[in-house]
Amino acid sequence: MGVIRHVVCAMSGGVDSSVAALLLKRMGYNVSGVFMKNWDSLDEKGVCTSERDCEDARRSCQVLGIPFRQVSYVKEYWNEVFSNLLNEYEKGRTPNPDILCNKYIKFKHFCKYALDTLDADAMATGHYARTSQEDEEVFRQKNVAPPTGLFRDRFEVRNPVRLHQGADHFKDQTFFLSQISQDALRHTMFPLAGLTKDFVKKMAAEAGLHHVLTKKESMGICFIGERNFEDFILEYLEPQPGNLVSVEDGKVLGRHRGWFTLTLGQRARIGGQKAPWFVVDKDINTGDVLVGPTTNHPALFRDTLRTDRFHWITVDPPPVLVRTQMMDCHFRFIHQMPLTPCSVTLNMDGSVWITLSQPIRAITPGQFAVLYSGGECLGSGRIVRLGPSQHTLQLGRERMAAASLDKPKTGPPEQAS
Repeated sequence: MGVIRHVVCAMSGGVDSSVAALLLKRMGYNVSGVFMKNWDSLDEKGVCTSERDCEDARRSCQVLGIPFRQVSYVKEYWNEVFSNLLNEYEKGRTPNPDILCNKYIKFKHFCKYALDTLDADAMATGHYARTSQEDEEVFRQKNVAPPTGLFRDRFEVRNPVRLHQGADHFKDQTFFLSQISQDALRHTMFPLAGLTKDFVKKMAAEAGLHHVLTKKESMGICFIGERNFEDFILEYLEPQPGNLVSVEDGKVLGRHRGWFTLTLGQRARIGGQKAPWFVVDKDINTGDVLVGPTTNHPALFRDTLRTDRFHWITVDPPPVLVRTQMMDCHFRFIHQMPLTPCSVTLNMDGSVWITLSQPIRAITPGQFAVLYSGGECLGSGRIVRLGPSQHTLQLGRERMAAASLDKPKTGPPEQAS
């Protein structure tokens, strides 16, 4: 009889992680369930959602007959995720804490805890995603510390583990995994890779996991809960009042309490206006937030953007991109938004320029540009710069047209008779 492998499953208190643990147990593994506490707060109703989720995770482990533990990463979350979030908001960007939580907490600190402290052979989560390796390949990976130098050992030959979309494309969560390290991916199992959400719920019901079936899907930023975002962020950042300015004529329409309370594309609350206005841009130097009169105003649409140094799941960029500095693939910057064809240009510093096949609404600095090719998630980079909006391009065309009309006509000099 073979060795029974020890797999540590991250338990969130929801149906997905509960069924992931159920499947691992049915596969014959020695499974431990661990709940991570990353935030310490109450929502507006005075209910600590973390404690409620922890109790649900504990109940799932009891039903499944597996040991349960909990571990706190409150300090690590504050230092590596939340501080980054506040810094990004102050710069006028809109960060994605879920992607950063996976990168720094679940697939860094938790992975190390599972493999080193609990002596696990692998870790598992309830994400809807899959990798290019089979389960048995996971256990053949040596648990070694990542290199501390700038470059990998060039003599080390290892086929990179690739990240692919799960069978349920609507629930696919590779978007949120697009910044995790290759080392963590090598030691991770995704038991829900080939399942749909409906089938997962059916399995939970049949296994007696009724307490997680009635829970709402977690949406939005987990630590904000039921609270108003503007009130929440102003607990941590000093108000920076400024003007709400029309992008069309420069007229001041109202005031805001800080550019970081607003993000591109959202409706701006402006008193005395009959029709809604929407945030189209920010100027953190003046404090002005530019607004447009329609939800699909041309100032909201752009087709080019630049990222910071791009994180490739396989560590190295795709060979075609290295060889030619350009490649075609697909892009999204919001989970579940349709994939958009794009062309990618690799820069010398590792950042990329992305040119889209069509302009997209409200591309937002601070969010992550995630790239896909044939169902494979290639990785992501934080959006740090945007190309001109359709509104700006239109104004430029109008100025050029006006200038050409004003330009005096010249012709050959008249011949003397």
